[in-house]
Amino acid sequence: MAFDGIMIAAIVNELSTNILGGRIDKVSQPEPDEIILSIRNKGAGYRLLLTANASFPRLHLTGVSKENPLTAPMFCMLLRKHIQGGRIVSIEQPDFERIVHFHIEGFNEMGDIVKKMLIIEIMGKYSNIILVEDGVVLDCAKHVSYAQSSVRQILPGRPYHAAPSQNKQNPLTLNREGFLACWEDNAQAVQKLLYQNYTGISPFAAGIICFAAGVDAALPANASTDADKSALYNAFNSTMTDVCNGIFTPFTLHANSSIPMGFSVIGRDLYNAESTKDFDSTSAMVEFYFATKDNTSRIQQKSQDIRKLVQNFIERCVKKADMQESLLEEVQGREKFKILGELITANIYAIPMGTSSFTAVNFYEEEAPEITIPLDPAKTASENAQAYFAKYNKQKRTHTALMEQMTQNRDELQYLEAVRESLNHSSDGADLAQIREELAAQGFIKKAPKTGKKPPREQKPKPLHYISSDGYDIYVGKNNIQNDELTLRFAAQDDIWLHTKSIPGSHVILRAKGGKVSDASLEQAAMLAAYYSKGRTSSLVPVDYCPRKQVSKPRGAKPGMVIYDGHKTAYITPDENAVTEIAKG
Repeated sequence: MAFDGIMIAAIVNELSTNILGGRIDKVSQPEPDEIILSIRNKGAGYRLLLTANASFPRLHLTGVSKENPLTAPMFCMLLRKHIQGGRIVSIEQPDFERIVHFHIEGFNEMGDIVKKMLIIEIMGKYSNIILVEDGVVLDCAKHVSYAQSSVRQILPGRPYHAAPSQNKQNPLTLNREGFLACWEDNAQAVQKLLYQNYTGISPFAAGIICFAAGVDAALPANASTDADKSALYNAFNSTMTDVCNGIFTPFTLHANSSIPMGFSVIGRDLYNAESTKDFDSTSAMVEFYFATKDNTSRIQQKSQDIRKLVQNFIERCVKKADMQESLLEEVQGREKFKILGELITANIYAIPMGTSSFTAVNFYEEEAPEITIPLDPAKTASENAQAYFAKYNKQKRTHTALMEQMTQNRDELQYLEAVRESLNHSSDGADLAQIREELAAQGFIKKAPKTGKKPPREQKPKPLHYISSDGYDIYVGKNNIQNDELTLRFAAQDDIWLHTKSIPGSHVILRAKGGKVSDASLEQAAMLAAYYSKGRTSSLVPVDYCPRKQVSKPRGAKPGMVIYDGHKTAYITPDENAVTEIAKG
């Protein structure tokens, strides 16, 4: 379900219950398009998240703490000046739109009461957070100039105008006649008619209304019977009545996975209990749903440049490998030039000067066939022989150098594919910084120039930590630096090391107890090794495992590259549900 008018109404209802009348203690801006308000109300503390992220715009109460930049952005400073210490006196959802107005009262420098309005507009890529006083924009998270929109500019000092109306009807004020007014001679599908003609109704909500009414969502409106229209109005009216009365049933939808595929606050009774997860509050549901999606989206955006860079290097390695294979084919027949040179040498006194070819018995082959050897008539027999030897030696040197280059290119390609896989496992900015540091050390990107200032101390990112069903610790590296750290410095000699066979992936360490591990723990560690690899979506992924003491790193090998022997192989089909059932440490 989208963040439509119904979802906004549920959030506003919850916020009105919890933070209305509360005082804003703190304002922070962890992301350029995200604001968090710390609010104190009736002895309890709340954190209100407002985000205008283009992919996942939303607002809700949150329990997640986010790291803030060392220097607060200008918009954050302005909000602190104008609304920090203020009291939230009303929360409104105008005309059932995807917009929320927070009316805030505070005091100015003279001690006079002033009123400000903090607005969040949830409109996809046009989402914004705007601070308004007396109808004038003080500032906003995203400045919208005339070059970006000729219809509506949002800039400091400009009058605030609401987003243009789409000529939809407010579903909260409709009676039966108003509901059916746009149905005559309308060939639109019933579901489409609902979300295109009534404010705040998403395609998902329209589908739920159709399902509750027992009417085919694809039925053309002008083909619906009076009974269809009556059933649709009753389902529509029932939904809107629940919205007006603050009756919501927040739940997420699942399909054979712990990761939700959707969420809603209406239509709970239309789904099986096995495919849903219920929540006590709308905010808890929204936070659960976006826990991975929002962070994943931001990490994808932040890593876009490095992903492109790594992909370019991979493509270059693939092209280089193709060229090397072609060249290798060319030098495979180099031995024939050596043979021709030796046959000429063996018959050197029988070859007259100025001849262009010479026929000799090829005693290097079992049947000793005759062979005609092309010659340069301007050269002596000896010079012709030396020319063939020179050609042979050149191709021999080329082959030797080529084999070394092919090994280097193969190792580089394997390394870059491992880096690309590491990017998929990055969970925060610190992980990305570690990958950038690794690539810089390997010469793929330039190192950041020294500014003379001491960089802020950042917490070192840690590998993933799981605890098996038998209580054994399992650690999973998220990048090559962590893989080396885990395998070469952290793991004990009797711990079990696991890695997918010939597939880029994470190093996994299963901590042994008294030199022993359980079969169940070994299976779960192998599951994690398969899941955190390029073979995540494959079946029967081969996972090699052996004691850590049988793993070593060759001198000069790139990060994450190791060799091992005496291993065994398990074949695992990665299962997301099985991974989520393993407890995290």
